[in-house]
Amino acid sequence: MNWIYTFLANRNILWLLLIVNILGTIYGYYWYGWQLEETPAKFLIFVPDSPTASLFFVFVLIAFLMKKNWGLIEALAIVTLFKYGIWAVVMNILVFVVTGELDEVGYMLIFSHLAMAIQGLLYAPFYRIKLWHIIVTAIWTLHNDVIDYVFFMLPKYYVLDLFTPQIGYFTFWLSILSIGFAYYFGMKQNRLEIY
Repeated sequence: MNWIYTFLANRNILWLLLIVNILGTIYGYYWYGWQLEETPAKFLIFVPDSPTASLFFVFVLIAFLMKKNWGLIEALAIVTLFKYGIWAVVMNILVFVVTGELDEVGYMLIFSHLAMAIQGLLYAPFYRIKLWHIIVTAIWTLHNDVIDYVFFMLPKYYVLDLFTPQIGYFTFWLSILSIGFAYYFGMKQNRLEIY
């Protein structure tokens, strides 16, 4: 198992992941473009969930490359990468269940968001998260759920509009699970080092 963490800590892998996550973040903000045009300014920061999650991870990787840890950003990254990674996978599968089809973009979103969720957890042994980081991240995450499901700023999957209450309920519990994972995996003793 140690070879996996040696591999993950390799600077070439960190640089590769940084490039991939920068490109994914740019694409994510582009994907949200039409929705951002319709979003009131006060909600803009809360709408592009997945690209903001990958942006947090971009900063985690930059810190790692500088041999530093930014605990609050690490907490935001692990929670949002897992939450929005799993959320997008489930929503695209639900689109397939409801419509009986899924286009190439839907499949790309499933695989890229699954990778998002996994990478956040894989790097957890390297994080230096404190309890206050978890608390701030929990407030951010649950507040984002309120913005999405009370003010209806959630990502638009029009074929799923009939299921918005159920999706909101699922999302709340996914947030709780994601925060729990950050606490469990991100605050263990005997943290690993990026060399």
